[in-house]
Amino acid sequence: MTLTTTSRPTRSASGAVVPVLAFAGIVVAVMQTLLVPVIKDLPQLLDTAPSNATWVLTSTLLSGAVATPIMGRLGDLNGKRRMLITSLAVMVVGALVSAFTSALIPMIVGRTLQGFAMGAIPLGIGLMRDMLPRERLGSAMALMSSSIGVGGGLALPSAALVAQHTNWHALFYGAAGLGVLAIVLTLLVVPESPMRARGSFDLPGALGLSAGLVLLLLPVTKGSDWGWSSGTTLGLFAAAVVVLLLWGLMELRVAAPLVDLRTTARREVLLTNLASIMVGVSFYVVSLVLPQLLQLPSATGYGLGQSMVVAGLCVAPLGLTMMFIAPVYARLSARYGPKVTLITGLLIIAIGYGGGLGLMDAAWQTVVTSVVLGAGIGLAYSSLPALIVGAVPASETGAANGLNTLMRSIGTSVSSAVIGMVLANTAHHAGGRAIPTMHGFRVSFLIATAAVAVGLLLALCLPGRSRSTVPQLRASSEEDANLVRAEEVLRGFRGRILDAGCSPVARAKVTLIDRRGRQAGAALSAEDGRYALTVPAEGPYVLAARAAGHGPHALSATHAGDDRAVDLDLALPGETVTA
Repeated sequence: MTLTTTSRPTRSASGAVVPVLAFAGIVVAVMQTLLVPVIKDLPQLLDTAPSNATWVLTSTLLSGAVATPIMGRLGDLNGKRRMLITSLAVMVVGALVSAFTSALIPMIVGRTLQGFAMGAIPLGIGLMRDMLPRERLGSAMALMSSSIGVGGGLALPSAALVAQHTNWHALFYGAAGLGVLAIVLTLLVVPESPMRARGSFDLPGALGLSAGLVLLLLPVTKGSDWGWSSGTTLGLFAAAVVVLLLWGLMELRVAAPLVDLRTTARREVLLTNLASIMVGVSFYVVSLVLPQLLQLPSATGYGLGQSMVVAGLCVAPLGLTMMFIAPVYARLSARYGPKVTLITGLLIIAIGYGGGLGLMDAAWQTVVTSVVLGAGIGLAYSSLPALIVGAVPASETGAANGLNTLMRSIGTSVSSAVIGMVLANTAHHAGGRAIPTMHGFRVSFLIATAAVAVGLLLALCLPGRSRSTVPQLRASSEEDANLVRAEEVLRGFRGRILDAGCSPVARAKVTLIDRRGRQAGAALSAEDGRYALTVPAEGPYVLAARAAGHGPHALSATHAGDDRAVDLDLALPGETVTA
């Protein structure tokens, strides 16, 4: 069998790595909300029908959904830094294409290219796991995960200011400039990850997943235009189910799949991904409702009559609070674990939406709502990558977090479709215009609260683990991944690393290799020589151990996949002793 290939980075990770990666995530998020201030003007700006103009937004969503898991897997195989730079470069090209055109088709092409940058979020999280010491990892991943909300919150007032005072194409020039800056900073500051997954890229799996996602998200985003009961909408939903089922069956038979469905089906991963959809729904509702409420004229009796820029500034605390909550999350998670912080975040979101139902009468009240929701969403978003990273092998971090980011994107897509339908069906029509009503806004908040309740139930069902049994997410090097207490490990191997004289060997690296030759886990032996490794599934494995001053040794073993620990000692350099 072949081991996961590792090579040390050419330079160590500096203190600037985290802010640079977070900046890249913020730039990507800016791209998603860039056109929000000019959405209503897009048909006129592009000289097209409103139904055609929506493709400018839909194309970015679709390409982002497709690119996120694919870029994550390519990062695991070829280097996360390399794929991060590639994602940002494609985004810059797309921004420039959009900047130089006012025609519909080139604009859609440019926006499609911009959507590919969504893969930067899981790639950044993967780089952090591979390089950072464990004491910095929690807050770093929290900041990277929250960058979607931070960028979105900061982009709204900035884009509104630009759109009001300059040509709207300046939005794309500015985005391209930010992308170039992110590329330069990444090249200068971020070293390449030493982690590599063995295997080849699953092209049929990528094509199958892409087709399934497009068939699923098209009717979600266009259903309100086509009609939810139309043959086109229902036919696409049915086709999506068929394609994704066939894709899943194919992935189970592939030696090196794009997405390891067996790992994804594990309870902690599955429930985390489902909870991510609910968090995505709750995040997007406030982004859709509050700007409209703030900008509606006061003559309606409930509109707050604010300008586009002021409305953006009132919603901006949503993103800013998410950014500042990252260090708070790190302390809470270190003490109580990411499951508790996810539950806490969801409870705060519920409080925010519940209180927001009565805080819609003044601009300052929307600021309060934004701050509370930002704190809750920040805690929830920050918990998701930690839960995923703690449940998958190190070599699958990029792909697993890519899938988790995709789940959030699906949540925001569903939120956009459902809330758009609610606001349209409750709107008051006057002078040929549909004006959202306060009833529609409140129903939207109630839907968000219901989504949070579902997410809370999913989070409560996550496996409860004390700090002593939770794998360490990352230490200063690859060898510290998945470190657990040997006497408490379940479903895996445990034992001692001994020398030829049967004395314990401390800080020996023990690597677990699965039947496909991929690293399934790694640990360091403790001072008494004890090690422990959990297994992702039943089957044959190879345990390889090595330590300074000793020869390496490997041993084949099989685990039944049940909740028990198999005791297995390894002697360096040659003898194997069983407990």
